[in-house]
Amino acid sequence: MIKNLRLLLLGAPGSGKGTQTSRLLEKIQITPVSSGDLLRTEISKKSSLGVLASKIIQRGGLVPDHLMIALIYREFQARDWLGQDCSWLLDGFPRTHNQAVALDDKLTAAPINCVIELDVPEEVILERIENRYIHIPSGRIYNLQYNPPKVPGKDDITGEALSKRPDDNAEVFKRRLDNYHKEIDPLKEYFKDKGILHSIRGETSDIIFPQLYEYITTKFASK
Repeated sequence: MIKNLRLLLLGAPGSGKGTQTSRLLEKIQITPVSSGDLLRTEISKKSSLGVLASKIIQRGGLVPDHLMIALIYREFQARDWLGQDCSWLLDGFPRTHNQAVALDDKLTAAPINCVIELDVPEEVILERIENRYIHIPSGRIYNLQYNPPKVPGKDDITGEALSKRPDDNAEVFKRRLDNYHKEIDPLKEYFKDKGILHSIRGETSDIIFPQLYEYITTKFASK
């Protein structure tokens, strides 16, 4: 039983953060909260915040930090998560140092208390990307190395053709990784200074997950 785990996972694009999150949710009782899902829900409901965010997105802008934080705070308030006796996994936010500081200022009684970085070698990520294909209608992702389609070039469920994203090549993706590191390094430094950053290094999900699970269950198991 996990107690009072307020978790943020960090990982570069292609590091397998989604896979690790899914495996973790199968093993421990913790509620995931996706900032993107919260935003999409507000937009579909046409709430005042959702209408404002939709207008910003339609203009090609980014939803301001204060709106995202208000959205997260309202969700946590509705779930009675503003005290310390709660566990959650926050996905998609914060992504920058300023966002982390502002979110901590809002969640004063129960801020993020565990940040785990998935440290996958860059050459491994780039190799994964070169071998990645997607079924666009469903979003199903395949990898020719470790998760190939049953029929080459075809989706397992529908039999429809798989596609390759324009940015799924090493040259383009390398620029994405460089931008990620520029943005994430100050964020990591902030959490390191708070004493809550832990890094797990590995080349595959099967190497990383046992370390991730052991760290969390050892540190946050209820007494």
